Amino acid sequence: MSGGNSSRRDMLGAAFAVEGGLVGLALVLGWLVGEPPLAQIRLTAAGCLWGLAAVVPLLVMLVLVDRYPLGPLKSFGEMVHRYLVPLFRGCTLRDLLAISGLAGLGEEMLFRGVVQGGLTTWWHHPWPAIVAAGVLFGLAHMITPTYAVLAGAIGIYLGWLYVATGNLLAPIVAHAAYDFAALVYLVRLTPVDSDAPAGEWSI
Repeated sequence: MSGGNSSRRDMLGAAFAVEGGLVGLALVLGWLVGEPPLAQIRLTAAGCLWGLAAVVPLLVMLVLVDRYPLGPLKSFGEMVHRYLVPLFRGCTLRDLLAISGLAGLGEEMLFRGVVQGGLTTWWHHPWPAIVAAGVLFGLAHMITPTYAVLAGAIGIYLGWLYVATGNLLAPIVAHAAYDFAALVYLVRLTPVDSDAPAGEWSI
């Protein structure tokens, strides 16, 4: 049990350091290029609702890819279940919520708020910036080429959501909610391997 708790603490520490570091990086880069990401977040009910609604097609895609893998998606799914899912086996729901929330905040502040926002200002048109930020988002998730392509497509979708709503809160909520739902779905429905610690599904 102590080994499992130590592994959980190490994983949480690494996740918080990386995602929290992205928040700091976004703030610094945003200040340097004149695109402060916090100024692009408006705490409105509409922003939250748009973000939650935008999760639905992402979750449909997740279930379809997981249940009906075709071509390279099959090896991608095997990699996710073999290597990524066990990392979160020992996490509580509160852990997963914290990781997902910080990931949504940091990654959207950086890629949509600073990168996409800065490129939109530079190019005077949103779509090249949406695509460029999405490609960079995919490359930042280059665990496998397939994962990078899927992440890039999601990045473009979140970029469109940001432009459509005019509120960075919407993609932040969508990103965080998707990550949380995906982790719960994958971890809870995946059989526990003998060498992977069982999840402690407490709050």
